[in-house]
Parts: sequence; structure tokens; C-alpha cells
Amino acid sequence: MSIEDIKKKVESRIDGNAEDMIGIAKTILDMPEPGYREFKTSKYTEEQFNKYSFSNIEKVSMTGLKAVIDTGRPGPTVCVMGELDSLVVLGHPHADADTSAAHACGHHCQIAMMIAVGQSLNDPEVLKGLSGKIVLVAVPAEENIEVEFRNNLREEGKIEFLLGKQEFVKLGALDGVDIAMMTHTSHSNPPSILGIGGTNNGTVSKSIKFKGKASHAGGAPHNGINALNAAMLAMAGIHFQRETFKDEDTIRIHPIITRGGAAVSSVPADVRMETYVRGSSIEGFLDASKKVDRALRAGAMAIGASVEITTLPGYLPIQNNENLSNIYRFNAGNLVGKESVATQGHSGGSTDMGDISQLIPTIHPYVYSAEGDGHGIDYVVTDYNAAVITAAKAMALTVVDLLHGNGEKAKEIVDKFEPRYTKESYLKLLRSMYKQETFEGHSDK
Repeated sequence: MSIEDIKKKVESRIDGNAEDMIGIAKTILDMPEPGYREFKTSKYTEEQFNKYSFSNIEKVSMTGLKAVIDTGRPGPTVCVMGELDSLVVLGHPHADADTSAAHACGHHCQIAMMIAVGQSLNDPEVLKGLSGKIVLVAVPAEENIEVEFRNNLREEGKIEFLLGKQEFVKLGALDGVDIAMMTHTSHSNPPSILGIGGTNNGTVSKSIKFKGKASHAGGAPHNGINALNAAMLAMAGIHFQRETFKDEDTIRIHPIITRGGAAVSSVPADVRMETYVRGSSIEGFLDASKKVDRALRAGAMAIGASVEITTLPGYLPIQNNENLSNIYRFNAGNLVGKESVATQGHSGGSTDMGDISQLIPTIHPYVYSAEGDGHGIDYVVTDYNAAVITAAKAMALTVVDLLHGNGEKAKEIVDKFEPRYTKESYLKLLRSMYKQETFEGHSDK
């Protein structure tokens, strides 16, 4: 078969199963689970892997899955990813009644896209024209939420890293993968349907515990040490740092208090905070992280409380590979028209696809198929045909270009790519970001 015939076959297979693929997305929409808790979603995804005859299915990192489609000929390995987890969004129309978990970021569509790509390529006639392997992975825990819960998993030895793709790298599940891609839904952006390129921020996460002394809030507040006041002062200190951040580093810091005290009648003695420190460069967000720590210590010192600061590696900034993006853009343009393919700018958000992009050629395109603000109460996918079918076609056709014949295009992209990190130096960097400090603000020393 010619490459044109292969592409027609691939599109036909996606169209032929369109109803089922959209059904997968909608089923996962109704079973939202946060990271490292995606047990129902993982089981359902594994059932779909088996339904579409994906072989060599492995379970990775608590809830993750991996399957390999082998052409039978040596060549590069291309990985197509989808994310299993949801957010927690109170009041979202599709939120779980008990947990408030909700797919307010569109990950339910990613799993469906990934399966659609896999089943379109898993055909003897298609595979006959390709070389190498296609790896499908369903990855847990992309959203860096519930930091305290995940840090407990880490302390129990169940995970080392809070994010799923980091765990996949550490566990060797991506060893041998040469190229990676994944498409994310986004809010409507007429006339654009698909988007490619762009950059975003990296992060560290912080889990913070202010410890004070409980006392009667009305009768004897002078005998207490108000940990909530220490936390509030620390937040003010963080705000006073903002003028020191460089515009080009796009620093974003947004702490929340997850525990504000035990009872209104008692001076708060145990107050918990979580925050991200984001920036467009690794150097930028690590510098900002030091300033945040100073503010946290200052809050504790002013009130005479103590503070425990746990810093954990978050995401690395994304680098969409230009050569790979050009192949995707060509196929996307043929699908929806060149005028409907946008070029992404910089985003203050983050994704652990950024980590992968520092290691191998990676793209993270977008499909404009939703309404509302991402991670918000009003974010819902409204165009499932675009979100699943069109997005899957653009990736599948790109995989065909990469692996057609002897996989020359994939080899060329890999040969030209200069990784910022090896697997070993990447893991060393993440581990260097771990830091735990206890500062006694009531000490006279």
C-alpha cells in the first residue's frame, strides 16, 4: 500500500469506530478519579485495550497501563499517551457526588483518542507499510493535586514521584521510546480546531505545615501561638516578592490553605498549606522557590510558630519539537484546513509532558473542543467529534508519516534532537529538588 492508501485506511478505521471511541470518552467522564486513585478508570481502559486486541499489556505505577503494537520490522518507537486522572472541582456538572472529582481538563477524551489511534494502526495492512513500534500508555496522576496524599504514598514507598510520567520514566516504562505525543482538549478558539507549538511553565510543589499552640480563642488567646496568623503573614510575604520576579520567567505562585484550624473557639495550632511555584525556566522557578521559603520562615518567626516546608519536584517546562511539529501541522492542515491550525503561545499552566519533552522529541497539540475555563466549574467538552475523532486522526496520520517505510522521518527527527537531560541526569535533577526543612520560629537562637 502507498502511504496515501495507508492514511485513508487509518482514517476509515477511526471513522468506522467513531461512536465507540466517543462512548469511551463519555464513559470515563462519568467515573472521574484523581491521580493514583484511578482504579475504575484503569480497569475500564484495560478492558478497551483487550477489546481492540492490543498486546503486551503491562500495569505500571499503581494504575498506569502500557501496550505495544509491533510492526514486526526494526525501527523507531513512537509513543501515544493519554491521561487517566481527573481534577477535584466542587460543583462541576459532571463531578462525583462523593469526592467532587471531575474531568474539568478533558483527560477522558485523551484516553479515547489514544485508543482510537491504536486501533486504527493495529491492522495487518497498515502495519505492513510501517516499521518499528507504537507504544500506547495510559498515564496516572498528571494533575499535581492532593500533594499531602501523594507525599504520604511516597513516604510509604508506593511511588517516588508525585506525577505519573515521572514514575513511568523512573520505572523504565518509556525506555526505548524515541518520540512521544499527546493531544489535550482546550476551550473553543474559532476558527481554529487544532493547535501546535507553544511553551508553558515548570513547577515545584510545596506542602507546608505551620505548628503553633492551642488555647482558648476568647478566654486566653495570649497563651496560644496562632499558626493561622503565621500562615497569613507568610502569604503576605510571598505577595511582597512579586515585584522581584522577571517578566520573562512568568512566575506564578498560588498557595491555598487546606487546614485552617480545629475549631473557631481554639487558637489554630495546626495549619496546612499547599502551593505551586511555577516558571518558564527551571532556573527561574527554583529561584522563586527560595524566596517563597524565606516568606514562610518569616511568617513563623513573626508569630513564634514553627513551619515544616516540604518541597517536591513538579513539572519541567515543555519544549515542542519543531521538526515533529511540522509533520503534525501538515497532517492537521490536510484534515481541517491550514487556516484552522493555530500556533500556540506561552501558557502559565504546566504538564508533565514537559518532562518527556526534555528527554525525547515530543509534541503536545491541542484540540479546541470545549467551553469554559480549564480546571473550572464550567469546563465541559462540547464537540466530541473534534475532541476524539479529529484529534486522533491528526496523531495517527503523523505516526504513519514517522514510521512509513523504514521509519526514515522518525529517525531523522531523533538524529537531530539534542536532549537537555539523559534519563539518569533527569532523575538526578528531580531528586535534587526534594527538600524538607523545619524552622523553629519561637527559638531565640
